[in-house]
Amino acid sequence: MSKKPAWIIEKERARRDAARETVWLFGLHAVRDALENPRRQKLRLVTTRNAADRLGEAISASGMTPEDADPRKFPVPLDPGSVHQGAALEVRPLDWGRLDDIAVEGIGPIIALDRVTDPHNVGAILRSAEVFGARAVIAPARHSAPETGALAKTASGALERQPYLRIGNLADTLIRLKDMGYLCLGLDGEADQTIEEAVAASGSRPICLVLGAEGPGLRARTKETCDHLVRISAAGGFGSLNVSNAAAVALYAVSRG
Repeated sequence: MSKKPAWIIEKERARRDAARETVWLFGLHAVRDALENPRRQKLRLVTTRNAADRLGEAISASGMTPEDADPRKFPVPLDPGSVHQGAALEVRPLDWGRLDDIAVEGIGPIIALDRVTDPHNVGAILRSAEVFGARAVIAPARHSAPETGALAKTASGALERQPYLRIGNLADTLIRLKDMGYLCLGLDGEADQTIEEAVAASGSRPICLVLGAEGPGLRARTKETCDHLVRISAAGGFGSLNVSNAAAVALYAVSRG
């Protein structure tokens, strides 16, 4: 079996890298919000005639010319079963800048995710983060959900407005936030202290809520790095929530504190 020439291998690698640098957003809400976001670099818009009519104002404001598509043969590389509603937009991932800058803006908490890889959970967390005024949602670049069409659709527009930053080492980032004055609270169902008790004792310190994946929870070093491990108060013996619901309850507790 003959080997491919080096230039062909390099060309194929460049094509794969270029593909990873763009994201296909789909669904009317996600596409509309991206079209209306001046921070978003937009590359290609594909719509059916019906979707183009429904997105009319957003398309006109964006200055883009949509490619007309047959709804039966939608010419966009989406996963099978993706509910695109006749609209897809190729974009580049958003650049929200440096966490150190975002961390000193506003008054809301930061949410840190430890190995939360399900894009639907992250999308739902972004929606809650926007509702409760979080400064940012952060997650390691590895072993976390990247910016994808599925995440954007679940976020229902929040991805365009709520900073979602991919970072390096999570524990090192938590240490940096602690040096900036943040109180890092790791959610753990077995913790003795409740989140309400920790928030009440936090004074005026900004808070970083740290949540782990369902099942494994927080990694050992993440737990060790948090200032306190806290639990969500539950009535009765069964107190388990999925990570997106836990994030919403924790954000509410911080907002009330």
